[in-house]
Amino acid sequence: MSLMSFGTEIKPFDVNEIRKEFPILNRTVNNHPLVYLDNAASSQKPEFVLNKIDFYYRHLNANVHRGVHQLSQEATDAFEQARQQIAKFIGAKSDAEVIFTRGTTESINLVAYTFGMSQLKEGDEIILSALEHHSNIVPWQMICALKGAHIKVIPVFDDGSLDINWLAKAINDKTKLVAVAHVSNVLGTINPVQQIIQIAHQHGVPVLLDGAQATPHMVIDVSALDVDFYVFSSHKMYGPTGIGILYGKSSWLNILPPWQGGGEMIDQVKWSGTSYNKIPFKYEAGTPDIAGAIGLASACEYISSFDRGAVIQYEQLLLNTCTQAMGTLPGVIPVGQSPEKASVYSFNIRGLHPYDVGSILDQQGIAVRTGHHCTQPLMDRFQIPGTVRASFAMYNTVEEIEQLVKATHKAIKILS
Repeated sequence: MSLMSFGTEIKPFDVNEIRKEFPILNRTVNNHPLVYLDNAASSQKPEFVLNKIDFYYRHLNANVHRGVHQLSQEATDAFEQARQQIAKFIGAKSDAEVIFTRGTTESINLVAYTFGMSQLKEGDEIILSALEHHSNIVPWQMICALKGAHIKVIPVFDDGSLDINWLAKAINDKTKLVAVAHVSNVLGTINPVQQIIQIAHQHGVPVLLDGAQATPHMVIDVSALDVDFYVFSSHKMYGPTGIGILYGKSSWLNILPPWQGGGEMIDQVKWSGTSYNKIPFKYEAGTPDIAGAIGLASACEYISSFDRGAVIQYEQLLLNTCTQAMGTLPGVIPVGQSPEKASVYSFNIRGLHPYDVGSILDQQGIAVRTGHHCTQPLMDRFQIPGTVRASFAMYNTVEEIEQLVKATHKAIKILS
């Protein structure tokens, strides 16, 4: 088995064959076959990815970049080829623009700290959107509090789409960065990021996109987008937990300061002072998650092995089927009806708490997410405590949606 088989052939899309590649889909929950509809929180892993991680630990396990022995050299080759594969997957111009982190949250924190400490001053502004996950709110609140800067928020319409006209009017000479989600983790709204980037760049303002929910479901080309920073996590796109990516334009990464100090991120260390390594290593202090990087690259390879257009079309079919079928149930209130949506369906049932509905669904083997989904300001905007969220992946089926609808109808009868 090779870890470096990056010239994958395109396979025909067949959901029944795909399901065979995900071992966990064979298990039962509460004496029911598992119906896993919590993919926006974390997706399941195919044998292809699991085998690559297992192969690394069984045959290559050694630290990278530091050893002259063969295992270290082989591990280093696999690790850096993983970086190259991920760079290709997202359309980066150079693999030096791909930084390994622990995930989307750490990637945003890295930019918030390094950009904030070097670029923000008192009175400056950061623009976010009303759709953001806490991971793209709290780090900016922390750095703004430290530097005396302020946050402005793009409003969201009732259908879950952003008021882009507000952005065009609000951006000004004090604006130093715009940071928005590519896709909302609650509403599934696909934001008009090209328009957002264009508006920001017309004012000389860089843009960070939170791609955690977009990368599993869309073809991402950071160079075509001309985005300054793009962040995402492995575990939402069929890869392992604890690993993610910060893409940054080299023009920014070269001037921003390091974030963490330690091994690997240095050039020379002396008591009189330290000089730092070149990118990407300047931002990767300490021993990296080597197996995680290989697993993430394998997930990119796995996704790329399918006709991406066919996958996107199929996931839209699942979303449309769910939206129509759930709309026939009494008291169901969809949350988020933007014209442009990824495969996420959030809803409430009039008079019922989302947690209670989710618990009844779990008793029937159906895994959904309930609560505020780490978007409390968005819940406040819609004046709701939370939602029930069903989120789909390429291995889900129309039959599973039928089971969701049937189980939700049962929950309504039980709880009403």
